[in-house]
Amino acid sequence: MRDVHDQIGAQLEELVRCLSPGAGLAGAELAAAVSRVTDGVPGDAYGTWAWYPWSGRLVHVLPRDEYRLVRTDRNRGKITRSQQRALLTRRIGVIGLSVGAAAALACAAEGVGGTFLLADFDRLSLSNLNRLRAGVHELGVEKTVLCARALAELDPYLHVEIYREGLDEASLAAFVKAGPDLMIEECDSPWAKVAARELAREQRVPVLMEANDRGLLDIERFDMEPDRPLFHGRIGETTAADVRQLDRAALAAFMKRAVGAERLSPAMTAALPQVGRTLSSWPQLASGVLLGGALVTASARRILLGEPVPSGSYSVDLDALIPAADVPASRVSPTAEGAR
Repeated sequence: MRDVHDQIGAQLEELVRCLSPGAGLAGAELAAAVSRVTDGVPGDAYGTWAWYPWSGRLVHVLPRDEYRLVRTDRNRGKITRSQQRALLTRRIGVIGLSVGAAAALACAAEGVGGTFLLADFDRLSLSNLNRLRAGVHELGVEKTVLCARALAELDPYLHVEIYREGLDEASLAAFVKAGPDLMIEECDSPWAKVAARELAREQRVPVLMEANDRGLLDIERFDMEPDRPLFHGRIGETTAADVRQLDRAALAAFMKRAVGAERLSPAMTAALPQVGRTLSSWPQLASGVLLGGALVTASARRILLGEPVPSGSYSVDLDALIPAADVPASRVSPTAEGAR
């Protein structure tokens, strides 16, 4: 153990203020209100101690329901407390932990899901640090483990299951049978993309996918449309078994159909033929990953709350929303001028 972190007193005061936001409690009144909440139990004996072995930290936090009430209090006005309680009963399955990790963390921060199923076979590499929330001391650590740790540090009461070898036929079946209420599919494997959707459709689980380019978001409401064609019909009758038989060139063509090559940005369209030649892999940016996490989280919340979110392909293209334009010389900031 390297660090004991105990801020339970401040958390209890924040809890009281969240329960009575208009009371303006302070001093003796605040202390009395805290004592009523704890029913006289001393602060140092109240709540839960969370142990984080990977960092050597022992942290004192409020009991689960009170912890979550305070942590999500600023959601109110957009998400009611009853909606928050309902969302925390839901199970989120995440396949692929690049955009998937950003989505899992955004969902957890927003209180969208109380259980997370995480699947990825990969380990953190240096080139991943252009877009993933991690540090150099975590290079070589499994991405499932990194994401699970981040979730636990955000909310020690979350339930997290990891599939650290990625997904094959058996583990994918177990993943879906574990009962996710919603699936976030962000993996690289063409076979897994199709097989996951086949099982999700069979089990009537909605699927979200964000392409990390132009804010391209696909929503497939298999929960409402059990006969819906995969990828909105873009791959025709192709099955996961068919994908296993494709050679490298055919797989590349298949992936373009699945994502919808006509929707990609000019930069991504130009980059794809260079992968394996002048580029080591397809380009991804942190801004795109974080935007994808936000799009997936907002859509997941609405779906899980029963709002009318239809299947479809959508785009939040920041280059189109904030177009380039000439800036008059007089508008150039002094800071920018001085830096030249």
